[in-house]
Amino acid sequence: MDKLEYRTKNKDLKFHIYSFYGGDHHKLWVDVEGERGLKNSEWLLERADLLFVKAISGSWDLRAGVGYAGSNEGGRSKLVLGVNGLAPYGFDVEANLNLTNKGELYGKLEVEYELLITQRLILQPSFEVLASTKKIEPLGVGSGLSKTESALKLRYEIKREFAPYVGVSWERHFGQTKEMVGERDLINFLVGLKTWF
Repeated sequence: MDKLEYRTKNKDLKFHIYSFYGGDHHKLWVDVEGERGLKNSEWLLERADLLFVKAISGSWDLRAGVGYAGSNEGGRSKLVLGVNGLAPYGFDVEANLNLTNKGELYGKLEVEYELLITQRLILQPSFEVLASTKKIEPLGVGSGLSKTESALKLRYEIKREFAPYVGVSWERHFGQTKEMVGERDLINFLVGLKTWF
Protein backbone atom coordinates (compact mmCIF):
# COMPACT_ATOMS: atom_id res chain seq x y z
CA MET A 1 0.00 0.00 0.00
CA ASP A 2 1.73 3.13 -1.22
CA LYS A 3 -0.62 5.52 0.56
CA LEU A 4 -3.39 5.60 3.16
CA GLU A 5 -3.82 9.14 4.42
CA TYR A 6 -6.27 11.42 6.17
CA ARG A 7 -6.56 14.97 4.81
CA THR A 8 -7.78 17.63 7.24
CA LYS A 9 -9.39 20.17 4.89
CA ASN A 10 -11.17 17.63 2.70
CA LYS A 11 -11.95 15.43 5.71
CA ASP A 12 -11.42 12.32 3.62
CA LEU A 13 -9.23 9.27 3.27
CA LYS A 14 -7.01 8.97 0.23
CA PHE A 15 -5.55 5.61 -0.76
CA HIS A 16 -3.21 4.15 -3.36
CA ILE A 17 -2.72 0.39 -3.54
CA TYR A 18 -0.82 -1.59 -6.14
CA SER A 19 0.36 -5.13 -6.67
CA PHE A 20 2.22 -6.90 -9.45
CA TYR A 21 3.21 -10.32 -10.69
CA GLY A 22 6.25 -10.98 -12.82
CA GLY A 23 9.97 -10.34 -13.15
CA ASP A 24 12.25 -7.45 -14.05
CA HIS A 25 11.32 -7.34 -17.74
CA HIS A 26 7.58 -8.13 -17.81
CA LYS A 27 4.92 -7.61 -15.15
CA LEU A 28 1.18 -7.71 -14.74
CA TRP A 29 0.32 -4.68 -12.62
CA VAL A 30 -2.86 -3.78 -10.68
CA ASP A 31 -3.11 -0.12 -9.64
CA VAL A 32 -5.98 1.30 -7.54
CA GLU A 33 -6.19 4.90 -6.29
CA GLY A 34 -9.04 6.96 -4.89
CA GLU A 35 -10.58 8.84 -2.00
CA ARG A 36 -13.58 8.49 0.30
CA GLY A 37 -15.29 11.27 2.24
CA LEU A 38 -15.69 10.76 5.99
CA LYS A 39 -18.34 13.42 6.56
CA ASN A 40 -20.48 12.30 3.60
CA SER A 41 -20.88 9.32 1.29
CA GLU A 42 -18.95 10.87 -1.60
CA TRP A 43 -16.19 8.82 -3.18
CA LEU A 44 -13.86 9.07 -6.15
CA LEU A 45 -12.04 6.19 -7.79
CA GLU A 46 -9.24 7.90 -9.71
CA ARG A 47 -8.08 4.66 -11.26
CA ALA A 48 -8.52 0.92 -11.09
CA ASP A 49 -6.10 -0.21 -13.77
CA LEU A 50 -4.89 -3.58 -15.01
CA LEU A 51 -1.62 -3.00 -16.86
CA PHE A 52 0.99 -4.96 -18.75
CA VAL A 53 4.41 -3.53 -17.91
CA LYS A 54 7.50 -3.97 -20.07
CA ALA A 55 10.98 -2.72 -19.19
CA ILE A 56 12.31 -0.47 -21.97
CA SER A 57 15.60 0.42 -20.25
CA GLY A 58 17.38 -0.15 -16.98
CA SER A 59 15.26 2.43 -15.17
CA TRP A 60 12.13 2.95 -17.32
CA ASP A 61 8.99 0.87 -17.90
CA LEU A 62 6.27 1.14 -20.53
CA ARG A 63 2.74 0.42 -19.23
CA ALA A 64 -0.41 -0.32 -21.21
CA GLY A 65 -3.78 -1.77 -20.29
CA VAL A 66 -7.39 -1.13 -19.36
CA GLY A 67 -9.04 0.49 -16.39
CA TYR A 68 -12.00 2.20 -14.79
CA ALA A 69 -12.44 5.57 -13.08
CA GLY A 70 -15.60 6.87 -11.45
CA SER A 71 -17.50 8.47 -8.58
CA ASN A 72 -21.02 8.75 -7.12
CA GLU A 73 -22.01 10.45 -10.37
CA GLY A 74 -20.95 7.68 -12.75
CA GLY A 75 -17.78 6.42 -14.35
CA ARG A 76 -15.71 5.64 -17.40
CA SER A 77 -13.94 2.56 -18.67
CA LYS A 78 -10.66 3.46 -20.34
CA LEU A 79 -7.51 2.48 -22.16
CA VAL A 80 -4.26 3.41 -20.43
CA LEU A 81 -0.79 4.08 -21.83
CA GLY A 82 2.05 5.35 -19.70
CA VAL A 83 5.66 5.27 -18.57
CA ASN A 84 7.29 5.28 -15.18
CA GLY A 85 10.86 5.28 -14.04
CA LEU A 86 13.78 7.04 -12.47
CA ALA A 87 14.84 10.32 -14.10
CA PRO A 88 18.28 11.93 -13.67
CA TYR A 89 19.08 13.16 -10.14
CA GLY A 90 16.80 10.51 -8.61
CA PHE A 91 13.38 11.89 -9.52
CA ASP A 92 10.67 9.19 -9.63
CA VAL A 93 8.38 9.95 -12.59
CA GLU A 94 5.04 8.49 -13.66
CA ALA A 95 3.06 9.73 -16.68
CA ASN A 96 -0.21 8.23 -17.93
CA LEU A 97 -2.62 8.97 -20.79
CA ASN A 98 -6.21 7.72 -20.49
CA LEU A 99 -8.72 7.39 -23.35
CA THR A 100 -12.26 6.81 -22.07
CA ASN A 101 -15.14 4.94 -23.68
CA LYS A 102 -16.72 8.39 -24.31
CA GLY A 103 -13.72 9.56 -26.35
CA GLU A 104 -12.27 11.82 -23.63
CA LEU A 105 -8.49 11.99 -23.34
CA TYR A 106 -6.85 13.02 -20.09
CA GLY A 107 -3.39 12.68 -18.65
CA LYS A 108 -1.57 12.88 -15.35
CA LEU A 109 2.09 13.49 -14.56
CA GLU A 110 3.52 12.73 -11.11
CA VAL A 111 7.05 13.50 -9.90
CA GLU A 112 8.49 12.53 -6.50
CA TYR A 113 11.86 12.79 -4.83
CA GLU A 114 13.15 11.18 -1.63
CA LEU A 115 15.70 12.93 0.56
CA LEU A 116 17.20 10.78 3.30
CA ILE A 117 17.65 12.83 6.47
CA THR A 118 18.70 9.66 8.34
CA GLN A 119 18.45 5.98 7.41
CA ARG A 120 14.87 5.96 8.72
CA LEU A 121 13.67 9.57 8.36
CA ILE A 122 12.79 10.58 4.79
CA LEU A 123 11.56 13.89 3.38
CA GLN A 124 9.48 13.45 0.22
CA PRO A 125 8.44 16.41 -1.94
CA SER A 126 6.06 15.62 -4.80
CA PHE A 127 4.21 17.37 -7.62
CA GLU A 128 1.42 16.26 -9.94
CA VAL A 129 -0.52 17.87 -12.76
CA LEU A 130 -3.77 16.74 -14.41
CA ALA A 131 -5.12 17.93 -17.79
CA SER A 132 -7.95 16.85 -20.09
CA THR A 133 -9.19 17.53 -23.62
CA LYS A 134 -12.81 17.60 -22.41
CA LYS A 135 -14.85 18.11 -19.27
CA ILE A 136 -15.40 14.77 -17.49
CA GLU A 137 -18.01 15.52 -14.84
CA PRO A 138 -18.04 12.13 -13.01
CA LEU A 139 -14.29 12.47 -12.40
CA GLY A 140 -14.43 16.14 -11.39
CA VAL A 141 -12.13 17.05 -14.27
CA GLY A 142 -12.51 20.15 -16.43
CA SER A 143 -11.12 20.67 -19.92
CA GLY A 144 -7.61 22.06 -20.27
CA LEU A 145 -5.35 22.32 -17.25
CA SER A 146 -7.46 20.83 -14.47
CA LYS A 147 -5.43 20.57 -11.27
CA THR A 148 -1.97 20.72 -9.76
CA GLU A 149 -0.97 19.37 -6.38
CA SER A 150 2.26 19.93 -4.47
CA ALA A 151 3.00 18.01 -1.29
CA LEU A 152 5.74 17.64 1.29
CA LYS A 153 5.76 14.54 3.50
CA LEU A 154 8.04 13.51 6.35
CA ARG A 155 8.13 9.72 6.72
CA TYR A 156 9.64 7.59 9.46
CA GLU A 157 10.41 3.98 8.55
CA ILE A 158 9.85 1.97 11.73
CA LYS A 159 10.63 -0.90 9.37
CA ARG A 160 11.05 -0.56 5.62
CA GLU A 161 7.67 -2.25 5.31
CA PHE A 162 5.90 0.07 7.77
CA ALA A 163 6.29 3.85 7.63
CA PRO A 164 3.89 6.45 9.10
CA TYR A 165 4.16 10.02 7.83
CA VAL A 166 2.87 13.56 8.26
CA GLY A 167 2.77 16.29 5.66
CA VAL A 168 1.04 19.14 3.92
CA SER A 169 -0.41 19.43 0.40
CA TRP A 170 -1.55 22.32 -1.76
CA GLU A 171 -4.14 21.65 -4.46
CA ARG A 172 -4.83 24.29 -7.08
CA HIS A 173 -7.82 24.02 -9.42
CA PHE A 174 -8.24 25.77 -12.76
CA GLY A 175 -11.02 26.68 -15.19
CA GLN A 176 -13.99 24.30 -15.23
CA THR A 177 -12.51 22.20 -12.44
CA LYS A 178 -12.46 25.22 -10.14
CA GLU A 179 -16.16 25.79 -10.93
CA MET A 180 -17.00 22.16 -10.12
CA VAL A 181 -14.97 22.05 -6.89
CA GLY A 182 -16.00 25.53 -5.79
CA GLU A 183 -12.52 26.47 -4.52
CA ARG A 184 -9.33 27.47 -6.29
CA ASP A 185 -6.92 26.46 -3.56
CA LEU A 186 -7.06 23.70 -0.96
CA ILE A 187 -4.39 23.26 1.71
CA ASN A 188 -4.49 19.95 3.58
CA PHE A 189 -2.48 18.67 6.51
CA LEU A 190 -1.83 14.96 6.08
CA VAL A 191 -1.42 11.99 8.40
CA GLY A 192 -0.75 8.71 6.66
CA LEU A 193 0.86 5.32 6.37
CA LYS A 194 3.01 3.69 3.70
CA THR A 195 3.36 -0.07 3.97
CA TRP A 196 4.13 -3.09 1.82
CA PHE A 197 4.37 -6.85 2.13
